[in-house]
Amino acid sequence: MNIWTDICVNLTNSRFSKDSDEVIQRAIDAGVSRMVLAGTDLDHSKRAVELCEKYPMHLRCTVGCHPHDAKEMDDEKWQMMESLYASPFVVAVGECGLDFNRNYSEPNQQINVFTTQLELACKHQLPVYLHERDAHNEMVSILHQYKAKLNKMLLHCFTGDEEQLQAYLELDMYIGITGWICDDRRNQSLLDAIELIPNDRLMIETDAPFLMPKTIKAKSNRNEPCYLPEVCRRVAEARNIDHEIIAAITTLNSATFFDWPVDLSAVKKS
Repeated sequence: MNIWTDICVNLTNSRFSKDSDEVIQRAIDAGVSRMVLAGTDLDHSKRAVELCEKYPMHLRCTVGCHPHDAKEMDDEKWQMMESLYASPFVVAVGECGLDFNRNYSEPNQQINVFTTQLELACKHQLPVYLHERDAHNEMVSILHQYKAKLNKMLLHCFTGDEEQLQAYLELDMYIGITGWICDDRRNQSLLDAIELIPNDRLMIETDAPFLMPKTIKAKSNRNEPCYLPEVCRRVAEARNIDHEIIAAITTLNSATFFDWPVDLSAVKKS
């Protein structure tokens, strides 16, 4: 049986407030037995750690501040957030980065909060879990300043083009692919770029409850981690590789990146 790892589940989102246990079980039943919960602010990060404590075999999480919420951070919140990095279930700093698409927080606030989290990642020697939208050049410039000190970097939900991908790969980044690849109305740039991602830098994710794969016909538009195999299938199709190989290499890559060991004998090899 394949083992899938979903590297981005927003399980603390309000859309999962009534049935998170059932969502987790559906994922496990579908073979998605390893999930990384995204911490996007202090409250969501705390709740992500609590869920990991409840499901220690299946969940890990990140702790950080999404650029949308940069304006909410203060000294007390930074202190409380940093204390969470002591948890054995916290595997990365983030979801952090820059998002100039809507600017829910001012760009300067975003940059300050982003660089603070990069400093925390260096201090605690944790990987960085990145978000970027309409801020590619600015983020790449900042990351080059920290590259020598950072542990590892992952850009989640990559939707860019070949030029942007090459810039991220020059930073030795891991790249996360979502159900965006299933949307033929807007996935052409991603399809053109995806073959350029080295096998040892590729990961897959749902970003649930967001980005429901367009190729899935469901009653609800709420995405769930149980739909990760569809993302895997489309990635495999785009790279002309068997989906079982994609399942294996992305799970192994996530194990390496998040320092979350996986039983290699349980991963179906091809």
